[in-house]
Amino acid sequence: MKQNNLVTLDNGLSNYITQIRKFPMLSADEEYMLAKRLQTHQDKDAAQKLITSHLRLVVKMAYGYKNYGLPVPELIAEGNIGLMQAVKKFDPEKGFRLSTYAMWWIKASIHEYILRSWSLVKLGTTAAQKKLFFNLRKMKNRILKAEHSELTDKDIREIANELQVEEHEVVEMNQRMSGADQSLNAIMGNSDDGGAEWIDSLADERSNQEVNLGESEEYDERKNLFYNALGNLSDREQEIIRRRMLDENPATLEDLSQQYGVSRERIRQIEARALEKLTKNVQTASAA
Repeated sequence: MKQNNLVTLDNGLSNYITQIRKFPMLSADEEYMLAKRLQTHQDKDAAQKLITSHLRLVVKMAYGYKNYGLPVPELIAEGNIGLMQAVKKFDPEKGFRLSTYAMWWIKASIHEYILRSWSLVKLGTTAAQKKLFFNLRKMKNRILKAEHSELTDKDIREIANELQVEEHEVVEMNQRMSGADQSLNAIMGNSDDGGAEWIDSLADERSNQEVNLGESEEYDERKNLFYNALGNLSDREQEIIRRRMLDENPATLEDLSQQYGVSRERIRQIEARALEKLTKNVQTASAA
């Protein structure tokens, strides 16, 4: 499903948000009829209306991941891919709204992009660096006191010691994750107009029973896809993926090189090949 005739991010994030606010939200009946037209007749116009009415949901969800050090427009673009996948697979007879179903495809697409982009933020080299990436924000909230809002040299040393990384790695990661992304709390138009913020115009994704059920079903589906794909790897590839990615305390290349009696570079090669197979198997199963 191609994103034909839709607004793009080429002209900047502010302009994009302005443009997508022009697309109307759909009532339950309108959404149902459009989804049936798409399901029955492969109606491209119906697909486009379903997509454009949910672009605001993608933006709001993407902003939830802006502190991972990746550009917000790229997160939105990846989320839009997940939205299009959701629209393609959505079954209106299940009784849920599209937003409930789509949010888990959007989230999964953004998560996969973040994981693919680890190398761009110097992740994946060691287990400690991965741990730093996913724990820095939480540690900052715990460490920072009311009298200062930035990490001090002492704070940096504390984080580096706890996560067993170099101090300069903490500094570099903090800089990436503190990038000055445009805030959704910016005022739209003139402040004299009532002070409405961008975030006020975006879709509400507060949890409810439908959302909780959708999350559970989507999580189970993706987990099954992953473990079925994992089962197609060799025993050694499975063990390396489990030890490197799934264990609470991931193994280092050195740990595994000693276990298998090969070099660290050889373990790295096996891991890279296994991940490539795993990704291909998951994609193939998802498309089926």
